[in-house]
Amino acid sequence: MTTDRIETLLDEQRRFAPPAAFSAAALVRDLTPYERARQDREGYWADWARQLEWMRPWDRVLEWTPPHAKWFVGGKLNASVNCLDRHVRAGNGGRTALIWEGEPPGDERRITYAELHADVNRFANVLKGLGVRRGDRVAIYLPMVPEVAVAMLACARIGAVHTVVFGGFSAESLRDRIDDAKAKVVVTADGGYRRGAVVPLKQNADEAIAATPGIEHVVVLRRTGQPVPMRAGRDRWWDDLMAGAAADCPPEPMDAEDPLYILYTSGTTGKPKGILHTTGGYLTHVYATTKWVFDLKDSDVFWCTADVGWVTGHSYVVYGPLALGVTALMYEGAPDHPGKDRFWAICAKHGVTVFYTAPTAIRAFMKWGPELPARHDLSRLRLLGSVGEPINPEAWMWYHRTIGGGRCPIVDTWWQTETGGIMITPLPGVTTTRPGSATIAFPGIEATLLDGEGREVQVGGGYLAITSPWPGMLRTIWGDDERYRQVYWSKWPQTYFPGDGAKREDDGYFWILGRVDDVLNVAGHRIGTMEVESALVDHPAVAEAAVVGKSHELKGQALAAFVTLKEGLQATEPLREELKQHVAKKIGALARPDDILFSADLPKTRSGKIMRRLLKDIAEGRALGDTTTLADPAVVARLKDQYEAQES
Repeated sequence: MTTDRIETLLDEQRRFAPPAAFSAAALVRDLTPYERARQDREGYWADWARQLEWMRPWDRVLEWTPPHAKWFVGGKLNASVNCLDRHVRAGNGGRTALIWEGEPPGDERRITYAELHADVNRFANVLKGLGVRRGDRVAIYLPMVPEVAVAMLACARIGAVHTVVFGGFSAESLRDRIDDAKAKVVVTADGGYRRGAVVPLKQNADEAIAATPGIEHVVVLRRTGQPVPMRAGRDRWWDDLMAGAAADCPPEPMDAEDPLYILYTSGTTGKPKGILHTTGGYLTHVYATTKWVFDLKDSDVFWCTADVGWVTGHSYVVYGPLALGVTALMYEGAPDHPGKDRFWAICAKHGVTVFYTAPTAIRAFMKWGPELPARHDLSRLRLLGSVGEPINPEAWMWYHRTIGGGRCPIVDTWWQTETGGIMITPLPGVTTTRPGSATIAFPGIEATLLDGEGREVQVGGGYLAITSPWPGMLRTIWGDDERYRQVYWSKWPQTYFPGDGAKREDDGYFWILGRVDDVLNVAGHRIGTMEVESALVDHPAVAEAAVVGKSHELKGQALAAFVTLKEGLQATEPLREELKQHVAKKIGALARPDDILFSADLPKTRSGKIMRRLLKDIAEGRALGDTTTLADPAVVARLKDQYEAQES
């Protein structure tokens, strides 16, 4: 056994108690919150909700008719008021709300709560002037610029429902989301920057809108300055509209259960799921977790590196930090542009104190070497976080030593688009952490492990399960409540199944093992294998395709595709690249397969089902499993030989 592996095994057994100085100043210094939540869970969440500003108090904390929950029933509030107005009224309008760093070095803005409040009011009036009313849907397809937060909060202010589409998604993915949400306005930009190149957002939006009948207006932000076509009567420039808008827009009183946003996530079918989050419960959940998990104080500069196109950006770039009234940092570009030390340069420049990123990024930093962060002063950092996928102990320890200098607690968090906010996590002032473990559930969240029959697993492996409703939970899948029931609530009675496997130790600590269905976690982003298979089969050369995940040093998982071509077509390297590009165009670059293997046939059972388990064995380079149920076992051996030849 190598020295490195021995060190890793030792790390897996180590426990890291919170530093005494950190604990002494932490917001949570003892286990009282866990006991409070156990004794009166509804009262505990009501205590959190009271820290928000309500226009009308609720009548009941929870109404639970499985699988549907209503939180703070009868209460009325407005998310933008809680993120902006109340801080300005409290005399904190001059506090910095957002520090924005553009990808081109030197491109920087600092926006106070008063300035953000005025911009949100103006854009809310812009949307109203374009005919957007309470309950209408607005699609937001922007780069990581402050205007994405402005657009989200403006929708919340007037009661419109926003659906943010990640700027890396293709025109077809944008079209599908516009169609499903039945959006009437698109907010986009002339382009965005990514690794020095311009992402053609307006071009993609035009292509998407050409196939969608419902879009009435397109608002275009000038970001790159590149010329873009503007369709008369439909397309309007952001700055022109803002120049004529008043800086006062009365907030709409929203029922606690009124929709706040729809965010699409991959499913096991080819159609993304529109996850619906409502106002009162979601805001309560993200407010609570932002405050306690990250131990945030007024003096902190909090940087969650996620794009707002993902739920992490919704909850911990926009709604959570702004509801708390702290300073959040937003960065437009990639971590390796113009240099691989860009994140550390930003941390040093802006005095970041709390840093929250993905294991994929951490593994990349490890590969690039410790000398890069060593160039920069990271002494202001006091807390580190991990999100998006399970973090391996080696990466945890590197993060702890190299970025945190051995002095920063690490909060390894588990949650999903569907949960709205963090579910399993350390509380940094009280939780003894272990590299690779997300530890225990946040107070007020009831998580456990079950076997296939619904029996609790106290120690060992099983399926992760949430056994009671929580405020930030999704309320349904937009337009498809039956799918909501089947996907999340059909495995066990009245119990939420997140689709992840986990193991639990005798001290109750959870180790998340990842997806147990056909949704892969690629660089922290959920991608349905069915979506990629559908995109491949859409190509005129492809007769059949099967996609599986394989281990990847940086991404955690990568996509491997097995493709059968139509009769008479030849497998060539140009066609392989064309298929990869086709998937990127249909879904987005994040879904581009790392490997494509052409095969005359795929391993199938006698009933015709593709044996993806065997394909995964091939892609992972493992010994092949049981092939007795295959119609033609020789197919697998041929595929294995081909794949190994290609890899070599």
